[in-house]
Amino acid sequence: MLDVSPIYRHYDITEHLEKFVENIRQLGIIVSDFQPSSQAGLNQKLNFIVTGLQDIDKCRQQLHDITVPLEVFEYIDQGRNPQLYTKECLERALAKNEQVKGKIDTMKKFKSLLIQELSKVFPEDMAKYRSIRGEDHPPS
Repeated sequence: MLDVSPIYRHYDITEHLEKFVENIRQLGIIVSDFQPSSQAGLNQKLNFIVTGLQDIDKCRQQLHDITVPLEVFEYIDQGRNPQLYTKECLERALAKNEQVKGKIDTMKKFKSLLIQELSKVFPEDMAKYRSIRGEDHPPS
């Protein structure tokens, strides 16, 4: 049976965070233009924020095994989209993969050329080397 509880948990935390952010936004509006008549609305928003923090805390306990790289917080502090972190990590990994692949290809070519040249200078020793390695014939 497929366990979809992590999906629901992710949805719950996302929903709670979105509600919390919206309540904070509305609180900012109320506070920036505070009038004594808006005290009841302010108190209500503060209660919503407290409840929202409690809901988020409950979700946090369900998601205890998730770690977030510190660089993600740096992206957020810089006003950048944290999803760019994942994209840039993948791009760096692909670039590094290509670089390593190039080095491996170069080393394979070097090995082949080295064996060819050593076979010309030390044919008996290289024949022993190839027999130890299980190679029947010299590389071309």
